[in-house]
Amino acid sequence: MNFTLLAKPILVLILSCTITICFIFLQSNPNPNINPKSSSLVNNTNYTMAARSFILWLHGLGDSGPANEPIKSLFTSPQFKNTKWSFPSAPSSPVTCNYGHVMPSWFDLLEIPVTAHSPRDESSVLKAVQKVHSMIDKELAAGTDPSNVFVCGFSQGGALTLASVLLYPKTLGGGAIFSGWVPLNSSFIERMTPEAKKTPILWSHGIVDKTVLFEAGQAGPPFLEQAGMSCEFKAYPGLGHSISNEELRYLESWIKPRMKSSS
Repeated sequence: MNFTLLAKPILVLILSCTITICFIFLQSNPNPNINPKSSSLVNNTNYTMAARSFILWLHGLGDSGPANEPIKSLFTSPQFKNTKWSFPSAPSSPVTCNYGHVMPSWFDLLEIPVTAHSPRDESSVLKAVQKVHSMIDKELAAGTDPSNVFVCGFSQGGALTLASVLLYPKTLGGGAIFSGWVPLNSSFIERMTPEAKKTPILWSHGIVDKTVLFEAGQAGPPFLEQAGMSCEFKAYPGLGHSISNEELRYLESWIKPRMKSSS
């Protein structure tokens, strides 16, 4: 047998098989230096990752944080996928307008209904503000950017939201007040930092509110204008002292464009 004649076709066969195996391997893994399971090219698809954000919700007099947690289920937009919600409960304490009875309250409330000229217990408000600031500080220490922090509140919680945002030294993503009032006098404007004055404010109020009168809500924008701040005020005809789904849907649309994406 002539082995010289056989060597050439065998060599061609081996070379052909080698090329085929290499082609299959490259097709399955075009870049052998990249692990497809850990590749940033796989994870970075065509969307912008939502940055960490924080929404703090402050309830009204006599209420509790857990009772308000269903609110977050209405915020279904993708922007809220990486949002941390917090629904703290106010401590129980005697409330003057409730004849000294003990109930969950952020600060003492001297009279109901609340009007544009109701007396204020400002020292009590400032103690509550310190607690809210501690909650915000804790979240910032966890890595949330101040521009992605939103403080929202209803009734007494709305009044506390306003005071907390105005007196916080940094610019926050926004403050949203529902059926609230101004719990501080105009002298506190001097204590506001230039950064705090840049925080946007949304104010919503029912026109037929009999607990916190509509006039108390209407006093908000002029107060903020005096402080050099902008405020979007929305009046809801037929709405009493409660928060509606319409208000919450608008809150979602108001927060979304103010949320910052991760870089």
